[in-house]
Amino acid sequence: MAGKFYGLGVGPGDPDLITVKALRILREADVLCVPRSSADKESLALQVVQGVIEKEFEFLDLSFPMSRDRSVLEESWAAAGEAVAKKILQGRGVAFVTIGDPMFYSTYGYLLDYVRKSYPEIETETVPGVMAMSACASLAGIPLTEGDESLVVLPAAYGLEELEEALIKFDNVVLMKVNRKMEEVRGLLERLGMQGKALYFSRCGYRDQYVTGNLDSLEGRKLDYMSLLIIKKRPDGRLGIQNPEARIQNGDRQP
Repeated sequence: MAGKFYGLGVGPGDPDLITVKALRILREADVLCVPRSSADKESLALQVVQGVIEKEFEFLDLSFPMSRDRSVLEESWAAAGEAVAKKILQGRGVAFVTIGDPMFYSTYGYLLDYVRKSYPEIETETVPGVMAMSACASLAGIPLTEGDESLVVLPAAYGLEELEEALIKFDNVVLMKVNRKMEEVRGLLERLGMQGKALYFSRCGYRDQYVTGNLDSLEGRKLDYMSLLIIKKRPDGRLGIQNPEARIQNGDRQP
């Protein structure tokens, strides 16, 4: 494979959801970039790759801090970009794998921007992946939107200042990485009379995936980083699950 930089979305966790194109590139790539952070020490993306392909990759570990300090982040993007560019300029095919989609809340976007600006001669290609919210909607059997409904996606990890306004303004709300904000979200939904209009998902696509519509059952529990809520304001309250708790009893925890 000639020198080239690939960004590969490997889906939400289920190896069966990786695309044919991403799999083909993985089989041809020389170097596999493994992004790591304090919240993803074992690399969820790498687990997916190892579930679909048996190959001895050359690994390039890239460390990205969980920080909101722009200077700290830019320093890490530059260091990663230089490491990636070095391999590519040696004629290596370098694949950066990311959970979900590489253009949706992914560090890959910053890295791609750095490589393009600093090394415009390097060829790049991005391959989309199945997003967690799509996989969650399919698991529960609920459309993310219907007809002329609106949809907004918010990251809960950076605060809930805009959530109340979004819940009032939009028909459907997806709240990403809600684990540390769950108690605040539950309180807000209760105050707005919407506690029965949300489904909580944890590790969708993994063997220990979990979904419930009973948010009160989550009180006091340590929730996984890979958590999200789908909130639907339909007048009939339809979530696609007549009794969300029944789904747990019927096997939402995979063996």
